[in-house]
Amino acid sequence: MITIKDLGFTYGETEGQYVLKNINMNLEEGRIYGLLGENGVGKTTLLTLLCGLKKPQLGSIDIDGYAPYDRKPTFLADQYYLSDEVAAMNMKAADYAANYGKFWTGFDMGKFNEVMNVLEVDPEQKMNKMSFGQLKKTYIAFALACNTKYLFMDEPTNGLDIPSKAQFRKAVTKYTREDSVILISTHQVRDLENIIDPIIILDRQNVLLNASVAEISEKLYFDYTSERNPDALYCEMIPGGNIQVYLNQNGEDSKVNLEALFNTVHQHKELTKGIFNRDSSLRSE
Repeated sequence: MITIKDLGFTYGETEGQYVLKNINMNLEEGRIYGLLGENGVGKTTLLTLLCGLKKPQLGSIDIDGYAPYDRKPTFLADQYYLSDEVAAMNMKAADYAANYGKFWTGFDMGKFNEVMNVLEVDPEQKMNKMSFGQLKKTYIAFALACNTKYLFMDEPTNGLDIPSKAQFRKAVTKYTREDSVILISTHQVRDLENIIDPIIILDRQNVLLNASVAEISEKLYFDYTSERNPDALYCEMIPGGNIQVYLNQNGEDSKVNLEALFNTVHQHKELTKGIFNRDSSLRSE
């Protein structure tokens, strides 16, 4: 369990420069959370706070009794942060895994090779000779092979082609622990639409939404139709018609469209917080 309470962080010295402030949420085991938000709202900052690379200036983070910034060895051995920036090391991928995997007690070389096979990357290839996509997939395979309970991934599908994104989704769902807490930051919501649940939408100094797909579907109705309805909270033209979002007043089932959800939430911030306030407050207690 991750408990975030009244979290605040700034890169400057004045209150107006806070990237994160008054952030409260609980992240539960066995979930793959999607962290969405516009550029600059603090998604990467939140991930680096969770893995202990930065220290909260306000509030606290508790991960199974550990404060991440204390960098206790037992905590570090059970968490992994996959940065959006990857280094092209002058060594074979297999050698990198064998040398650096020692820092994680659960690291599994067999799993690394297996995930590399799923991602279609040769572990005997030198990392500095790889394409950016191959290099990104190598670090994804390493992250999954570490077998950590806590896995934080920052824009993992950046630089991947369409087949590689499908391979990524397969690998994440197959090779992570059942008790793991996975938090994936992304602005490419379509890449992860079928695997992330719950959905967190971050705004500067605010969590606009923290809800499961089932909860979102219960509160909002996503309609695909040729007719535009003036009562829709959000409407966007798509090939063949429109995607529209309404309050789900009749309790109907619909498939959540993450792009439409994201745009709806940003156009109706206060309404969204009102709709989901009760459930969000329960998760923050």
